Amino acid sequence: MIVEWSEAALTEIANRYGQEARIWKLASDSEGCGCAMNGVAALWSIDAPEAGDLQAQSNGVEVWYEKRHEVFFDERMRVSYDPSKRAFKLASDGQIYSNQLRLEDRRNKEE
Repeated sequence: MIVEWSEAALTEIANRYGQEARIWKLASDSEGCGCAMNGVAALWSIDAPEAGDLQAQSNGVEVWYEKRHEVFFDERMRVSYDPSKRAFKLASDGQIYSNQLRLEDRRNKEE
């Protein structure tokens, strides 16, 4: 899997989540959907990948995903950012996964 980030998207995640948000997990998140097969694409900022996670080729930041979620995504995708909508977009040549891609900070923050 290949995930290409636009410069605007990389700048915005650094602005929102800090320069240390360098590891992201691509998920088909079905929490609250009622069905495991109807998930929505999401990116989670994480401290480290879990055992068994696979690493996508990516520019700028690391992107990991679970093997079981691979079926929901195309081989090559792009993450872009639209400042007029303050929204991230996940798309491939074949489809748009989300015009309002949810990014979530799932890092453990120790004080």
